[in-house]
Amino acid sequence: MIEVRLADRVRNLPPYLFATIDKMKQEALAKGVDLIDLSIGDPDIPTPAHIVEALRKAAGNPAHHRYPSYEGMPSFREAVSQWYKRRFNVQIDPAKEAISLIGSKEGIGHIPLAFINPGDIVLVPSPGYPVYPVSTLFAGGEAYIMPLLEQNNFLPDLDAIPEDIRKRARLMFINYPNNPTSASATEEFFEKVIDFANRYNIIICHDAAYSEVYYDGKRPKSFLEFQGAKDVGIEFHSLSKTYNMTGWRIGFAVGNRDVIFGLGKIKTNIDSGVFQAIQEASITALNTDDMELAKIRMIYQQRRDILCGGLKAIGLSLTDPEATFYLWVKTPKGYDSSAFTALLLDKCGVLGTPGVGFGAPGEGFIRFALTQSAERIKEALERIKRAL
Repeated sequence: MIEVRLADRVRNLPPYLFATIDKMKQEALAKGVDLIDLSIGDPDIPTPAHIVEALRKAAGNPAHHRYPSYEGMPSFREAVSQWYKRRFNVQIDPAKEAISLIGSKEGIGHIPLAFINPGDIVLVPSPGYPVYPVSTLFAGGEAYIMPLLEQNNFLPDLDAIPEDIRKRARLMFINYPNNPTSASATEEFFEKVIDFANRYNIIICHDAAYSEVYYDGKRPKSFLEFQGAKDVGIEFHSLSKTYNMTGWRIGFAVGNRDVIFGLGKIKTNIDSGVFQAIQEASITALNTDDMELAKIRMIYQQRRDILCGGLKAIGLSLTDPEATFYLWVKTPKGYDSSAFTALLLDKCGVLGTPGVGFGAPGEGFIRFALTQSAERIKEALERIKRAL
């Protein structure tokens, strides 16, 4: 029997947050708990039927049963380009400035491998998506934490980054609308990021997975809408949240052609692209009338209003989000985020996500996802009210 030794990069990994949450969930279910899961951002609303039908038809085409293009089908990248023009009035060259991804998580996980050498610094927001620091670690880089604090409206304070860190930094992750804080970015912030990137030669990677989940008509802007953005970076998008396609595993990156080229070099050596039938169905998704998406947003807005209002009535503190399907809620006095999460699970059968799991600056908050029906959210509120 051989001795199996994990590589240092794996042994040094922190437990993956959502794997830990899933373990908590399975343990509760095994005990027979009627669990209301508000922890993970996995939409409960089905993929629109016309997209499913497009996949069914495309899957029967033998042409799609062979290896796909590494970069994505030209027709898929053209659909991405047209969507960007309609939605943001941004011109994307489908041949050089767009690439398909096996979900945006895959692209975010691979981008540091293209540009980070051992010892290079990646500027990482915290609290934030755990893949940002993990992908940095896999590439041998060092993650420098940019705290997202309430007093700064959950925007990183670029002025607080030391000069020596700025000079060593090669890449910066930003994410707006933000997960987990649900904050939105200002135009001034994006402009400052572009100036910062130009001065210090830093690649900007903007994760815009939640740009189409917004409320009250407040449509988020694309980073690429701002002058000079395409000179310094790229934007990641996912069809997961916009079209309720989390299990389909398809997304894309667009922007600076040299950065897209570098990401493509990694992908051609590691994966073989996205099943073409899924790309065909995704073209249908990208051409979906916005009225269909508005119906989905209205469902989330109803849930947001119920949960925000109910939590405030109970005495918990939060700001109503303008986008994303998350609420970033302050824990009550006497509880850190892990203890409050455990209390809700044990006493209420309600599962949230402890803010500290997204990074130390997330301590003192818990994240709830609007991925249960209005009726189940009301039931969760009644349980929490009784427990508190």
